[in-house]
Amino acid sequence: MVGAHGMGAGAGVSLPQDPQGSGVAGQGDVPAADPGRAAGRPASARPEPGHAELASVAVPFRVPLNRRFRGVEHREGLLFCGPSGWAEWAPFPEYDDWEAARWLAAAVEAAWGRWPAPVRDRVPVNVVVPALPHDDLAPYVTDAVARTGATTFKVKVAEPGSALADDLARVATVRAALSEAGVRDPLLRLDANGAWTVPEARRAARMFAAEFGPVLDYLEQPCRTTTELAELRYRLVDDDVAVRIAVDEGLRRARDLYADGLAASLRSAGDVLIVKVAPVGGVARALGLIEEIGLPVVVSGEMNTSVGLCAGIALAAAVPDLAGAAGLGTGLLLADDVSATTLVPRDGHLAVTRRLPDESALGRAADALGGEATLWWRERLARCARLLTVV
Repeated sequence: MVGAHGMGAGAGVSLPQDPQGSGVAGQGDVPAADPGRAAGRPASARPEPGHAELASVAVPFRVPLNRRFRGVEHREGLLFCGPSGWAEWAPFPEYDDWEAARWLAAAVEAAWGRWPAPVRDRVPVNVVVPALPHDDLAPYVTDAVARTGATTFKVKVAEPGSALADDLARVATVRAALSEAGVRDPLLRLDANGAWTVPEARRAARMFAAEFGPVLDYLEQPCRTTTELAELRYRLVDDDVAVRIAVDEGLRRARDLYADGLAASLRSAGDVLIVKVAPVGGVARALGLIEEIGLPVVVSGEMNTSVGLCAGIALAAAVPDLAGAAGLGTGLLLADDVSATTLVPRDGHLAVTRRLPDESALGRAADALGGEATLWWRERLARCARLLTVV
């Protein structure tokens, strides 16, 4: 048996008492925020636990996905149990230490700090449609509508080896399935993850706008750079094509979030700003960036466990004006979780909550990671903890 204060894998992980005072961790949800704080106001100077303290309260995990997504078949990382609650640290393996340290700052905020108070008690949520085989699309959408009640769906496009005609057919199938499921006034978001050149994105935008018109909410990150996105927006004005552009990687992969000109370049690049908690270093920092940049905001997640997803919910609950459903319906893609039950939308919304891990579920997840990968995460934590004061 491995205690929650150890970093090795092992069956029967023993969890400490819930620091929020609600009993043994894993028995339910706990309050999501400090009700005494004004929304949008930073919680305070960020606490800085050292590496030894972080390591002492870390539990490794790996949970499988039920479908391949973003090129991965599982999510893995560390959970931390701090005085404010549980937090997830799961930067993707290809991210360098600088980026991973910002994700660590967000986990430190969740486990040692306080999230701002919510201005709403539930948040609207979209469902993601991964790049499924064509025959699987309609059943997936129909099932997702029945399980979640969502009416906004984000469809992955521009996958490697996929032609524009394939994307058009995929989106048409999703729209037809939504209609068949009885969804009135659906919204479709198309996410290309920066795969297109400006000419390719311009052509795609024209074709999607002509085919899907008012049900098309926006194109998310159709090109890789903010410069390309700005050019695309100008070209679409020339083409008289009314398609909104959402910018994602332009913020979350920015090397310096406070660089001169970043806010202006993002305003030029997009009509909508996608904001994710972990890549910008926490909820309080995200709220400050949202105010500085000044674009309409859609909050999204990082393919989290139910524990980690609560940070995104906290941000979506604290943003004064949301520009639509948050991209937090990814619980549908989890085949297992670190909690007893997985957070999935109901009636198209997620309640503002804080989910606790379950002892047996976290034991399975720790075992699944294994010793070699746990050591890799331990070494990564040691490197990233040294960067906390400068990210």
